[in-house]
Amino acid sequence: MLRNRVSKLAAASAAGAMLMAVAACGGNDDSTSTATSEASSSAAPAGAALKVGLAYDIGGRGDGSFNDAAARGLDKAVAELNADKKELEAAAGETDAQKEERLRLLASNGYNPVIAVGFAYSESLKKVAPEFPDVKFAIVDDDAATGANISNLVFAEEQGSFLVGVAAALKSEKGSVGFVGGVDVPLIHKFQAGFEAGAKAVKPDIQLQSKYLTQPPDFGGFNDPAKGKTAAQGMFDSGADVVYQAAGGSGSGVFEAAKAAGAMAVGVDSDQAALPAYADVKDVIITSMIKKIDVAVFDFLKHAADGTVQSGKTVYDLKADGVGYSTTGGKIDDITSKIDEYKQKIVDGEITVPSS
Repeated sequence: MLRNRVSKLAAASAAGAMLMAVAACGGNDDSTSTATSEASSSAAPAGAALKVGLAYDIGGRGDGSFNDAAARGLDKAVAELNADKKELEAAAGETDAQKEERLRLLASNGYNPVIAVGFAYSESLKKVAPEFPDVKFAIVDDDAATGANISNLVFAEEQGSFLVGVAAALKSEKGSVGFVGGVDVPLIHKFQAGFEAGAKAVKPDIQLQSKYLTQPPDFGGFNDPAKGKTAAQGMFDSGADVVYQAAGGSGSGVFEAAKAAGAMAVGVDSDQAALPAYADVKDVIITSMIKKIDVAVFDFLKHAADGTVQSGKTVYDLKADGVGYSTTGGKIDDITSKIDEYKQKIVDGEITVPSS
């Protein structure tokens, strides 16, 4: 790991060659939202077309969930802002030092801004951002890494999860629902807390089951469909008829278990019933908790193009239309008015959704 000035300069001079050896990924929603901002202005000069570096979390482009949502925002920037792009992907079991090197490679090769997708980059970004004060960095799902050149794009996942919890409880015929989390970390606790609060708001006596696939520092729970399937099967066998997953690439296993059990599932991050990757299981996905990472990524890149990037935290919540729920397939059409009543109460402050 490069920790001093000499090694930093060496890394910069070698970065071009090293970048060619690093595996890269790949190569719309037109609405934008005005999110609640707690940021301070840090304008960058506008000029030539953007050279955007994006570092994915485990699973990368094609995970059908979290990373793909970020990719849609990047693709929109390529199409509408004429941005150049470089995409790099995390590997299972890698160290923080490897994440640091990925960020350094992008910054050293002239990519500005650089986006880190996922809280797992937090410690790495804290070290790398000060080394490149002229590069604008953004990190999705983390507000612990702070600095004059860091923008934190965060979401009220608990609010969106509350709404799909309402949907799950209203659709459950057995009075039992489950939650599968990829990794047992505070971020995923927000999904669980909101989901369970929403379910109990509808049916106070509903039975709740939960399971996390891995414990940190093992983040493989975000990309292990077999573990997701086993966890969901156990819940269905124990009486649940709806299971919500916040497990990244492992979520496909939850959908497979729901199909095998003749049960129902709830997706996450993207409108998963609408994605080609889930065509075989779309009929069991009654709704998904939409987390508009694509909007947040594009918003940040648009500000970068305009020279108006802000450092600090921007929160995408229900009021900002940064989270929500999907209706693809029509499976919750009969209850959307009820869900929207709860949504309005959250927006109006009548309901405060727990985040842990």
